[in-house]
Amino acid sequence: MKPSIQAKLSQLADRLEEVSALLASEEATRDMDQYRKLNREYSDITPVVELWHEFNRINANLADAELMLSDPEMAELAAEEIKDGKLRLEQLDYDLQTALLPKDPNDERNIFLEIRAGTGGDEAALFAADLFRMYSRYAERNRWQVEIMSVNESELGGYKEVIARIVGQGAYSRLRFESGAHRVQRVPATETQGRIHTSACTVAVMAEADEMEEININPADLRIDTYRASGAGGQHINKTDSAVRVVHIPTGIIVECQDDRSQHKNKARALAVLSARIKDAQMQEINAKEAAERKSLIGSGDRSERIRTYNYPQGRMTDHRINLTLYKLDYIMDGDLTELTQALMSERQAELLAQLSD
Repeated sequence: MKPSIQAKLSQLADRLEEVSALLASEEATRDMDQYRKLNREYSDITPVVELWHEFNRINANLADAELMLSDPEMAELAAEEIKDGKLRLEQLDYDLQTALLPKDPNDERNIFLEIRAGTGGDEAALFAADLFRMYSRYAERNRWQVEIMSVNESELGGYKEVIARIVGQGAYSRLRFESGAHRVQRVPATETQGRIHTSACTVAVMAEADEMEEININPADLRIDTYRASGAGGQHINKTDSAVRVVHIPTGIIVECQDDRSQHKNKARALAVLSARIKDAQMQEINAKEAAERKSLIGSGDRSERIRTYNYPQGRMTDHRINLTLYKLDYIMDGDLTELTQALMSERQAELLAQLSD
């Protein structure tokens, strides 16, 4: 383990003692916000420091075992202890470095998932519906809730656009790498000569903002229009001005919601999506600056970047960012994304570990 990493771990151990003392003081309970912050910090640091203490304990045991090697009666036992200790130290070294990796503050947040049909017309819209079902099934497997915020259906039953809110712990951390262009190669149902067509959809995954104030939306920057909803929904939804369009003037971002009969609910939904889009735009700007300095293993997250191909004739899915090909397309489209999402998260972790070791 590098001296710089050891120094950082020693500082964390000192900080844990400091935070523990602060929490035990009467002064801490007078400011509940500060008390909660200290509690969170204590919870975050404790597992790392416990690993660090175990690392030091095993190191000390190894030093004692080395001394025992000179004793003929204890040499065999000492050699075995040294072998086991070195293996445990190797694992602890990795665990400690992983624990020191910077955590994305959005990892545990809910997300807004946006899927839009791209090139391919009706076939692209049908593929958008397939993607939405795939993510919905994955959410079910994780016991997350899926709430459709807005949907624009095509004539053949696909989606020109669908926006959904996914509520569940770790939703953003597991689906954050889905943003980008998804390409499908298959024979459309409307194809009479059996030719394979290529269509595409774009996916955007955005962390839900805690509050509108977090991204500093000025009400004066908003233009809110109401209009009569179109499409399915019965007489009430079509005969009242329940649909809402919100325009964020500085950025030009437009959000429309018309799926609820209540204008107030549609407005609240639109503002929530707008908050997430503005927050996401800010994150994209930061990521773009970082990507200019170095190429990320999992791509820049640019919506136009082709990240994945779904080839139905061959039954395979290929993620182009990490060169991963899985021949289990039926399972993937039914929401079995664990192997894929884990591979993407592991690549990201490996990249961060490489930076930590520089």
